[in-house]
Order: sequence, then C-alpha cells, then structure tokens
Amino acid sequence: MTALDLSSPVAVVGTGTMGQGIAQVALVAGHPVRLYDAAPGLARKAADTIGSRLDRLVEKERLTADERDAARSRLTPVDDLSGLAGCSLVVEAVVERLDVKQELLRALEDVVADDCLLATNTSSLSVTSIGGALRVPGRFVGLHFFNPAPLLPLVEVVSGFATDVDAATRAYETARAWGKTPVACADTPGFIVNRVARPFYAEAFTVYEMQGADPATIDAVLRESGGFRMGAFELTDLIGQDVNESVTHSVWQAFFQDVRFRPSLAQRRLVESGRLGRKTGHGWYDHREGAERPEPHTADPAEPPAYVVAEGALGPAEELLDLIREAGIEVREAEEDEGTRLVLPSGGQLVLADGQLPAEFGDVVHFDLALDYRKSTRIALSHAAHTSAATVAQATGLFQALGKKVSVIGDVPGMIVARTVARIIDLAVDAVAQGVATEEDVDTAMRLGVNYPLGPFEWSRRLGRGWAGALLDEMHEVDPCGRYAPSLALHRYACATDQREDTP
Repeated sequence: MTALDLSSPVAVVGTGTMGQGIAQVALVAGHPVRLYDAAPGLARKAADTIGSRLDRLVEKERLTADERDAARSRLTPVDDLSGLAGCSLVVEAVVERLDVKQELLRALEDVVADDCLLATNTSSLSVTSIGGALRVPGRFVGLHFFNPAPLLPLVEVVSGFATDVDAATRAYETARAWGKTPVACADTPGFIVNRVARPFYAEAFTVYEMQGADPATIDAVLRESGGFRMGAFELTDLIGQDVNESVTHSVWQAFFQDVRFRPSLAQRRLVESGRLGRKTGHGWYDHREGAERPEPHTADPAEPPAYVVAEGALGPAEELLDLIREAGIEVREAEEDEGTRLVLPSGGQLVLADGQLPAEFGDVVHFDLALDYRKSTRIALSHAAHTSAATVAQATGLFQALGKKVSVIGDVPGMIVARTVARIIDLAVDAVAQGVATEEDVDTAMRLGVNYPLGPFEWSRRLGRGWAGALLDEMHEVDPCGRYAPSLALHRYACATDQREDTP
C-alpha cells in the first residue's frame, strides 16, 4: 500500500493543540483538510489560528506566500460530521475518554466510506479498545503524533489487534509522505515511547525518595553526565506533573499494576498539592517570577591523588585511564590483572556503579556511568558512612583534575545514570521480545520522541549486552521488590550474544 494521494481529503476531529497541529501537518503536505469540533465555532477559530501559523512560516521563510495561500484555500472548517463525507483519512484528537472516542467513531462510520482510514491520536488508551466499537475495525489505526506536531518528527503508527496490515501500511506511508519519521508499533500500554521512558522519571524520583540527592543534583547528573537534554524533574515540570503522573498511572494499571511501572508517591503528593509545574508556577521547582533556581550539589575543590593503580579493565569507563594520564596523574598497572577498579593512594577503591551498595564493602567509592567520560562535565560519586575521608577526597580530586564537577550523593545502588539506563534497556529489550516494535524503531522512537542521546539498543551495544542485566541483578539482590529483576527477555538477549561470541 502507498501513501494517500495528495488530492485525498483529510479530516481532523477535535481542534485543540494536537488537532490543530495534525491538521497543519496534513495541510502543509498538500492535502485538502477539513476541521470539525463538537463545540460550536471552535473549528472556524482553529482554522484562523492555523492560518496565523502559516503566516509565521512565511515570515520565517519556511513557506512562500503562494504556498501559504494555496494551503489556506484547502482548509475548510465544517459544522457537522456529515461535512466529512468523502474523506480518505479522519484523525480524531478529542478528549482522552474511551466512551467519547468510541461514540465519535461509530458516528463517523455512518458518514465516511468503508475504505476511509480512521485514526486516533491517543497517547494513553488502547487502540484495540477504541476500535472495538467499530463496524469495520480493520481500517482503524493509531497515529500518535508528539506535541508540537508540526515540529516533532516522530509518529507512532499503532496497530490494534484487529487492524489490517494494509491499513497500518497506508497510515505509515502517509505519515512518511508528510515529512514525519514513522515507527511501527503493536498496541501495548504506552506504545513505544511512554512504555520505555517510564524509568527515566521513576528512577530519578526513587533516588529522591531514598534521600539520595535533591532534584537539582539529580537533574544535573542526568544532563551533564548522562547526556540527556533535560533532567526528570525539570522535564516533568515542563510537561505538567498531572499529565506525566496520569500517563505513568495509566501504563501501570494497563500492565495490571506491574511493579516495574509503579508510580511515585512523591509525585502524587506534588499533584495533590496543586504544584503541577510551570503552568501553575510551582512544581519540583519554583517557577514564579524572581524565584531562584536551586544549584546542584557540587563538591568543594580537593587535591588529586599522585597516582592510581588500575586493577583490571574498567569496561564502559575504560576511557578514564587515558584522561587520567592526560591530566598528569600516574596510572600504575596492578601486578595481578584482577577486578575492575582503581585503587587510590589511601588504599580505597574507586568502582564504576554496578548495582551494589558501597555500604556492603570496605573503603569504596562508586562513580556513575557517563555517556562520554571525555565530554561529560559532571560526575556523581557515592560512598558509605564508613568510607574514609581520604578516599572520598582523593576520588573527588581525581575527577576534578579531569575537568569534572563532582556531585556526591547518598549510598544508592546503581546511582543515577547507571540505574536509569539499565532499566530503560531492560524495558526496551522486553518490548522487542514481545513483538511491540523492532530494535531500530525503538531506538528511533526514543531519540526522536524524547530526545535521548542514544537509543536503548545503541546504549546496550556501547556498554556490552550483558551490562544492564548484571547491574539489575545486583540491584535486585539489594532491593528484592521485583522492580529491578531483569526480564527474561534481557537474560535471553545477553545469553544469545554470549553464545554467538563463543561459537568457533
């Protein structure tokens, strides 16, 4: 199946932010577009708003005046559903209520032809459930655009249980013809992005609830060490705490309250207090005029050690050895090549976060995972109460000598970046094993949908396919609540890789 012909009319039902955005995308692509809203006058108002946006595109030289005028001539607000007769695609973007969407779609079936594609832009409801009310459910598909639709490239094309392959293919090709990057997805709670992204928020909130670090510090570590565009606290303030929590709660309930998707009590209290983020002036942060943004915890300057002893390879942190040498600090090789750690002059050990607690060992400091140890500007350290002051100071001074700001957090297994990335990888591998999407589409969705620096499978290839499972195994042993138990899919993923590598 190919994309819809540009002469085919496209309709959008619901003229809120998402509806207007989707209509603009179809319009600029070259389709005649019809707008309908159940509230009198809103369709015409939305058409005027879209017209103003087209004017701004001309001002920014993204459209010519002639292209704008042609697009305006193709845009038609209608006052009744009957005005959508003859459309080849209708996308609904109405309120996120199953009964409302089903009632609308049943009414649409009485208006449009049986070969008209019907689509939903839902982000939280089951495409299968919505389509279950239809007389011809095979032509129903999810087209999940991301806000703002004209700017963000990703579209999740979701096939419900009854969706015909031809319908999904036509929707996919149409989204691509509109200049979007579509990914194919089976109907699962949260689809790709909202399913795989849950740990990004959940693990940050958990570290906070454990008193491991404050929001500003956690956000700074995720940005400056993990390479994420925004930290979890500032991002949820931007999204809206109520919106983010609602998605988390929806996914959790849809997975029968699976502990891996458990919502945050701290976020629940924030929502109950009315602190919803930027839109109310206060969330995790105070956004009111004149309010000061809290600074992340940054350690005071410390003297670097004269040398370190490398015992074994550092795995994902191997690049640190070159950086240490470049900083003028001697790297001595241990006589016995055992372990994966650095030994400091104090006798204490510096170990990459591995899911264990420093409290379980003697004089140990853990350091967090970084996207790129050379380019990262901050690193997190974690130690136990009994860790010697000399070891903490030497570990701090070492990373400061490498040009990093140092944030010392509490005794938290998996620290911040490492636990977050490990859980994202686990959920991604599990989703692919369940046939939700391909590895390539999962990576594409997470990079384009939520601006991750790497897709989960890109992370896994960089870190080693057994890395996430090993870290989560250790975390599960420390905290056997079930949340950190690696999925069977992750175990198979690592074992299959090992077998391929061991085959002569």
